[in-house]
Amino acid sequence: MTLRTLLLASTTVAIAAPALADVNIYTTRQPELIQPVMDAFTAETGIAVNLAFVDGGIVERLKAEGTRSPADLVMTVDIANLQQIVDADVVQPVESDVLTAAIPEALRDADNRWFGLTTRARIIYASRDRVADGEVTTYEDLADPKWAGRICTRSGLHDYNLALVSAVIEHAGEDGAAAWVQGIKDNLARKPEGNDRAQVKAIWAGECDISLGNTYYMGKMLENEEQTEWAESVRIVFPEFADGGVHVNVSGIAMTQAAPNRDEAVQLMEFLVSPQAQAIYAKDNYEYPVLEGAPVSDLVASWGDITADDTDLTTIAGHRPTALRIMEEVDFDG
Repeated sequence: MTLRTLLLASTTVAIAAPALADVNIYTTRQPELIQPVMDAFTAETGIAVNLAFVDGGIVERLKAEGTRSPADLVMTVDIANLQQIVDADVVQPVESDVLTAAIPEALRDADNRWFGLTTRARIIYASRDRVADGEVTTYEDLADPKWAGRICTRSGLHDYNLALVSAVIEHAGEDGAAAWVQGIKDNLARKPEGNDRAQVKAIWAGECDISLGNTYYMGKMLENEEQTEWAESVRIVFPEFADGGVHVNVSGIAMTQAAPNRDEAVQLMEFLVSPQAQAIYAKDNYEYPVLEGAPVSDLVASWGDITADDTDLTTIAGHRPTALRIMEEVDFDG
């Protein structure tokens, strides 16, 4: 059976009959980012995969479809999204010795309802020309008035920034996080806009000097002829919390309650944490593997080792409502 990739522009369009594929996946990740690893799975097993891009409303969709859902698996980024799917009771536990052996305890649900596949760090992109080495080393530094008019970032309401604020809440408390968010807002060079790559472009254009971003965007920009110059204008800084490490988030997978092709779906889940699949993720997406001993790409290795913050990801997910409230009260995007 040949592999088919189904891109859905609207969440109201349903996946075709399950007979089209052996495993159906709803994904909030752009399908092109995960297609190579799915191709490898199909080549090894003969099991085809349908990827349906669902840009929002994935919980509502699964609830509406109920036991009739054609989706076997859900793939998403950000721990809060994974926890939301679990809390909505639209996924089921998966008991697998392969998964529990491959994935560190901190990167999977205690009740085996979601499993991390890769991690990425939320770091600082700093101008090579206008920011000295060692000038910024912690997340707390970003609220220092010395950065007034020098910071760019995407919307404070985006999942990546809300996860970071959630981590700040764990380290500094609610009041400390609110002061930190206000400090960053006071230091913004412009109203939050665009994605992480757009912030690096703004640094290249001289609109700001530092920005927040995910690590893998550096690799993606260097692949793009137009964006290479932007990437080369900055360097990666791995900030740490004053009492912790570098904030990391996770991309992960969960099995739906319906899962019409459960056995094949489990086979795919186990493949995704294999050395082969983890190496593909690392090479093609510049993410950090969850499998211990799996190599990172040469580019990621060139950035140096990091010490990941050890705050439990489920704890971070639990702070998301407070993080959202802080962003709204500060009117970060206003």
